[in-house]
Amino acid sequence: MNDVLHKLPEFASNHLALVGLFVAILLALAGTEVATLFRKWKGLTPAGLTQLINRDSPLMIDLSASADFEKAHVPGARNVAMSQFDPEHKDLAKAKDLPVVLIDKDGRTLSKPASRLIKAGFTKVFVLDGGTYAWQNAQLPTAKGKK
Repeated sequence: MNDVLHKLPEFASNHLALVGLFVAILLALAGTEVATLFRKWKGLTPAGLTQLINRDSPLMIDLSASADFEKAHVPGARNVAMSQFDPEHKDLAKAKDLPVVLIDKDGRTLSKPASRLIKAGFTKVFVLDGGTYAWQNAQLPTAKGKK
């Protein structure tokens, strides 16, 4: 181990591009983790969503494309097109005190809608990590069709 530490400066000086790439990746990972700590909404696993459904009856909004929603969705979720999503809408504004769970096909595009809900005054905002795919992979029941 001691020998490795003595050779490290020589390796670093001979491989500046690799060291720079390593530092960039390390900073990107650290930045992502810090951003996760300070965001106001929380991610849920499929098991966590199941517990929330059983405990609090949340409003579940599925922002998937209509065709994806019709193929499979979390039972009880309502489909809203991403372009139609408006946290200030009068029907949605009535649910500011309820837990609101955002879902999409794979969980990748929900940070902006979640942040919009927080800005609109919603206090209990959740996102299903991995989206409907994660729900299906956990072998939980899905619904099909428009409702």
